[in-house]
Amino acid sequence: MKYRRKFHFSPRMLLALLTAICAGLLVISVAFKGIAKPFTDIVGLVVVPMQTGINTVGSWIGDHAGSLRTMKELQEENKELAAQVEELTKENERLQDSQQELTGLQELLALKQEYADYHTIGARVISSGGGNWYTTFLVNKGSGDGIKKDMNVLAGNGLVGIVIETGKNYAKIRTIIDDDSSVSAKSLKTGDTCVVKGDIQTMQEEGMIKVAYISKDATMMAGEELVTSNISSKYLPGIRIGTASDIVMDSSNLTKSGKVYPVADFQHIEQVLIITDMKEVPSGSESAD
Repeated sequence: MKYRRKFHFSPRMLLALLTAICAGLLVISVAFKGIAKPFTDIVGLVVVPMQTGINTVGSWIGDHAGSLRTMKELQEENKELAAQVEELTKENERLQDSQQELTGLQELLALKQEYADYHTIGARVISSGGGNWYTTFLVNKGSGDGIKKDMNVLAGNGLVGIVIETGKNYAKIRTIIDDDSSVSAKSLKTGDTCVVKGDIQTMQEEGMIKVAYISKDATMMAGEELVTSNISSKYLPGIRIGTASDIVMDSSNLTKSGKVYPVADFQHIEQVLIITDMKEVPSGSESAD
């Protein structure tokens, strides 16, 4: 049994056929104006809407093609801008780091000038003891650079701590806020002596450490500046420690105690000055450093 092959009009063939019919009708309408009046009406009914539709479709395609091109261009521009923003952000971070380092160096220079009577060497913090507060930390200078145990360490506006251990290329620092720290001090105004004792819990809660063993007859008051005293066994004299606060009589009525706001920032220590001069005192000095 033979099957007839089905014939399908493609859209392109249909469009060509309709175009040919319309063209023929136009020719007839021109050649036979009177006779072709009905054909002219047909042309108007068929061709005009078709032409309008073609124009509309063409305009839509043209507009959207332009939009698609514009969208692609915008996406490319956004990628470029995102890359530029990322690079500028990194550059800004580098500049901030550089600014912080410069500020730290300027502070050290000012500190070096303030304590010009002492020989010092700069060092960078390479490791902290953990947590948000610097109770102990390591610096990148050690015995190979002439650093020795018990050398005093400065940062910010004054005393940070003391060297407690050295290696060839590192030194370990214990700060004055550490629970094991004890520093002989005095009031710069009245000369009253005391002992500044490390207390990390008080430091965390109030931003202060403790002051003890103030004579009951001392006139030291809150707001006075405390510095290392001459009788300190390890700390050189006259190094700024902080500002006294909350001085009260102890329950024994024999001594007073209080607190002190340290001048150094024990949450942000990046660079320090190590005083290479050593305190020389006779044996049998008091237990406080």
